[in-house]
Amino acid sequence: MQSRTLRFALAAAGLLLLLARSAPAQLPDPMQNIGVRPELLQDVSIDQRLNEQVPMDLKFHDEHGKTVSLGQFFTPGKPVVLSMVYFSCPMLCTEELNGLDRSLKLIPMSIGKDFQVVTVSIDPTDEPILAEAKRDLYTGMYGRPDAADGWHFLTGENSQIKALADSVGYHYAYDAESKQFAHAALIMVLTGDGKISKYFYGVSYPSRDLRLGLEEASNGKIGSPVDQVLLFCYHYDPHTGKYGLVISRVIQLGGAITLLGVGALIFFLSRGQNYTLPDSRHA
Repeated sequence: MQSRTLRFALAAAGLLLLLARSAPAQLPDPMQNIGVRPELLQDVSIDQRLNEQVPMDLKFHDEHGKTVSLGQFFTPGKPVVLSMVYFSCPMLCTEELNGLDRSLKLIPMSIGKDFQVVTVSIDPTDEPILAEAKRDLYTGMYGRPDAADGWHFLTGENSQIKALADSVGYHYAYDAESKQFAHAALIMVLTGDGKISKYFYGVSYPSRDLRLGLEEASNGKIGSPVDQVLLFCYHYDPHTGKYGLVISRVIQLGGAITLLGVGALIFFLSRGQNYTLPDSRHA
């Protein structure tokens, strides 16, 4: 009986630990449990502006510091994946780009051949040398020919960045104290003529959905609005009055489940130790 109890306890604890490991990294708006967003996040939002045109004449700098226009990366019939992050981001921007890279590797369409990817920094102080490092990293991870010519990391002046962000409904804020940006994590798929076709929220993008979005955009189709589940780079702790990584909630959740699993193990083991089997000699 003790061994059976032990097996049950270990199985229960293992299940709880597995749940902790699989806790989703894509969390809903962390302000929902607070009721009112702190001032910094009040203006951080996404307006889905499907079928609207992005300004093709906006000027940015490519990875070599050369001035380029946004329209250079658009070709009729060839969709564009647009992401807006900042290259010195210590938080979820990396997870967003990692998630995009993982999804793109799982679809048969190829960067540079079938579509373009444009990643624009929202930080006007980011330099082309950092953009080049990012491009080399992610195209290397992607590992297909022509990727370096198809995934573009751009920097630019604040006016040009804001104009692009406003055109796609991407509203972010800057925290001067921490010198970091508060923003939502997402990517957008645009048609080859620069119209917004689809929004994908979070840091994980199902490859099947992304492939379908690219195929529809390549045919000039505009998708439907999707439910917004915003994942912020920042969340607000009402007890400390400070901002922190929203991903820390996942860590806290995993820790709580782990403690619960350990507690369950101890409980069942103690129950097993207190249970005495009948003496078969007196049966």
